[in-house]
Amino acid sequence: MSGDAANGQAVLDLSHLRGGEAPRNHDARTIAALTANPGCARRGVMDAAGVDKDAVARRLGFAAPFGQSQFAITRGNAFEAQVKADGCAELLALLRDRLGLEIPEVSYDDLESVGTESREVRHARTRHLMARALETGEGTLFDHPLLRLDIAGQRAYLEPDVIAFQLGGRFHVVEVKSFAVVDGQAEPEQVAAAARQSAVYVLALRELVADLGHDPERVSHEVFLVCPENFSNRPTATPLDVRPQLATVRRQLDRLTRADDIARQLPEGCTFALDENLPEAVRAVEARYAPECMASCEMALFCRDEARACGATGTLGRNVRDELGGVDSLVTALELARGVREPSEDMAETAEQLRLAARLRREALAAAPTPPAPARPAAAPLVGGQARSADVLERTA
Repeated sequence: MSGDAANGQAVLDLSHLRGGEAPRNHDARTIAALTANPGCARRGVMDAAGVDKDAVARRLGFAAPFGQSQFAITRGNAFEAQVKADGCAELLALLRDRLGLEIPEVSYDDLESVGTESREVRHARTRHLMARALETGEGTLFDHPLLRLDIAGQRAYLEPDVIAFQLGGRFHVVEVKSFAVVDGQAEPEQVAAAARQSAVYVLALRELVADLGHDPERVSHEVFLVCPENFSNRPTATPLDVRPQLATVRRQLDRLTRADDIARQLPEGCTFALDENLPEAVRAVEARYAPECMASCEMALFCRDEARACGATGTLGRNVRDELGGVDSLVTALELARGVREPSEDMAETAEQLRLAARLRREALAAAPTPPAPARPAAAPLVGGQARSADVLERTA
């Protein structure tokens, strides 16, 4: 056991599940993706244990189909460094001039260079600076603070790009992204992803502020998104209200099954070590696959193959699976629709709806006019070997 969870229960140490492999820490992207599918026990326990899902998927022969290119990563790092150069001079100019914010005095604290070998040291330093800022109003910009968030009973460390303080006595998260804003518009999917990740940071910062004995609302729901403008490297800043995403993240995190409860049900000695026992270990934890997983989870290809093999309703989409209630198998759904399977009490309502849908489909197909047969194109003259093949087919028909 190690530490205490937010609900006061002892937290199970899940490090043994990695089988000696190095831990993979949560970030805002993985938490946002995790909350999008909170019912997936497989992802929950692997993320809580710090398992490198990308390495697991590659070992299983189902490498993840997504991820940033090295070029995109390098470009993003260069843009962030530009925005933060000289104590975030360019960022401050944006906040003052573009958004009209009054920031009369500036102090800058870089936490990335503090305690590089220990996340606890960096987190303690973050708490100290935040406590001082909350009490005295001192401090304007905090670069790479280290926050903590409880994920299914396990602590995750998060590192926002920047937190800005001294804006009406409230903290604001500043998120630096390398996707472009062209003529005032950015790709909606990229903005939505940035909003979800920022909401995770806001929630973690609010928990820190509350833990320090202050009103969590001192962390604003309005974040500042900084991106390149048009096709240049010139940054632009846009306020972003993340209240909808914040409510979703908070609700989904509350619904997550405790990862240590799942781990206790695994076979003794089960680990996700990259060896010959890996497929059996992965299948020992139930997954909840949906097509949306393809955009956010490294295990998606493996889970899709597994779901297709067993005919899981989740392969048709989360909405279909939810509409079918407790019917997890496509075979079961078809048998209920055709009336060849007697439904259990908890499936009775779903079975009735399936039979009704099947009857309406039959009636619609019966009433539909028969489409005319497509005209056959004129046959091209056969020459050489084609003529001989056609002659053989005709004689053997």
